[in-house]
Amino acid sequence: MSNTSRPPEKVFSSDNIAGASPAVMDALLAANAGAAIPYGGDELTARVRMRLCEVFERDVGVFLVPTGTAANALSLAAITPPWGAVLCHPASHINNDECGAPEFFMHGARLRLVDGADAKIDPVALDAVAGLKAGDVHSSQNTAVSITQATETGSVHSLDEIGQIGEICRRHALRLHMDGARFANALVSLGCTPAEMTWKAGVDVLSFGATKNGVLGAEAIVCFDRSIETELAFRRKRSGHLFSKMRLLSAQMSAYLEHDLWLANARQANAMARRLGTGLRALAGVEIMGRTEANILFCRLPQALIEGLLAEGFVFYHDRWGPGVVRLVTSWATTEADVDHLLARAQALLQ
Repeated sequence: MSNTSRPPEKVFSSDNIAGASPAVMDALLAANAGAAIPYGGDELTARVRMRLCEVFERDVGVFLVPTGTAANALSLAAITPPWGAVLCHPASHINNDECGAPEFFMHGARLRLVDGADAKIDPVALDAVAGLKAGDVHSSQNTAVSITQATETGSVHSLDEIGQIGEICRRHALRLHMDGARFANALVSLGCTPAEMTWKAGVDVLSFGATKNGVLGAEAIVCFDRSIETELAFRRKRSGHLFSKMRLLSAQMSAYLEHDLWLANARQANAMARRLGTGLRALAGVEIMGRTEANILFCRLPQALIEGLLAEGFVFYHDRWGPGVVRLVTSWATTEADVDHLLARAQALLQ
């Protein structure tokens, strides 16, 4: 049985399982009427760029694409030559979950892994390797760093951590990319401004995620380093990601940003993850792993409980990170009733 046939209150495998927010769908239908200039020359696309300039408190370049993989791969390709290397964490999405797309779009540039706790690059380790073999024609040259905010384990880089990595990048003449597939979840967790979490801390280009947080299918590449815009424009077209009916991507992003829907959705997802973590901590034999800083929770459950929940139709990832380790993800559409249903069934199965 596929996940799509499961009741929504039983699916905790990913925030991708949720549909689009009603406001996004309404905006999409409204934008579908009439005619508009294609390829991003329309009023809605201009409005999205202006809104993102307001959000980030400065003039920014904006390139809408349909997927997070495209946003990451094109961003990295624009700041990394074919002989370059991008330093990233082993647990990063660009390393594990994009089927080599960054390397493909970078035309041979490589990913170099720098480990650290909580799926975050260790700044000391980064500083130690950032300048290695600089200028050596026999070696790929470190040219960029990519960090994930929030990370694939649900941890969140603090402003100090981002700033420290940003300072290392400046010292070694490396550009800094942020994979923000769950950007809003991290932002509301920190309670800071988008500017503080990005360019003020040294980020040059951001993959601004929206699909995981209530959009049908639209992401934005946000350029704080305006010098890469011309290259990004050509790379987006050459890769097949320049939509002719761009207004239908822009309508989604516009609705996402309107009335701070993106922040409200993220707060809901994060709150449900905290509720889930609080409830699981009260159950015998359950170990919460790490802190629940965004909308992803890792825990270790008794094997009998895992099997019982799966048998009842609950959907989640398990055993990929070790015996009994389960990943549970909440979304903007997760309700208190959904969380309480899982907790009640877990409690019953443990008796």
